[in-house]
Amino acid sequence: MEMPVPQVAIAGQLGGFGGYSLDLSLKIFEVIDMRSFSNLWYWIMLAVIWSSTSHWVLGVPHDMFIRARRQGGQAAEDYETILGINVRRLLYIARTSGVWAVAFVSFILAGLASLGFYYDFEIAQAVFCFAAPLTLVGLLSLRTATRIEASGATGADLYRMISRHRFATQGVGMLAIFVTGMYGMWQNLSTGVLN
Repeated sequence: MEMPVPQVAIAGQLGGFGGYSLDLSLKIFEVIDMRSFSNLWYWIMLAVIWSSTSHWVLGVPHDMFIRARRQGGQAAEDYETILGINVRRLLYIARTSGVWAVAFVSFILAGLASLGFYYDFEIAQAVFCFAAPLTLVGLLSLRTATRIEASGATGADLYRMISRHRFATQGVGMLAIFVTGMYGMWQNLSTGVLN
């Protein structure tokens, strides 16, 4: 009596499982939940984005700011040099391609808002919930860079300006996370987890 050949071996040779063809894109979307607000990776990414944004103030890590403020001397010179480079770079970009950058960012935000809230496309809503506040932080950074350049601030005056900017960035981040969390919970409750 001959033993039947297992279905798995045949499936491996024929490229399918038990006679059914494997649609890769459907399997990927089953494994990766495309409903953004119910996806753990979205919330991890949101936390990482806002943590990084409040740590890198005007492109300089916050630990350099703390060291410069406490130790002074070479640490303060290094911090002010790197900050000066980043301020000049940011202002150069704003002055040379600012109009195009505003047009591009406005187009992206308008597209995300339209897709997300008019056509009810959840991933566009999720991206808009962190892209819009990050745009506000970008404008705050541009304003702070302009003030630093105009005043030529150094030392305690510079540290005060950076502290205010970081505080504003953290405030925008906290408000954005709160609003995104509330909207995400509302979205999950209204859509239903099992749909």
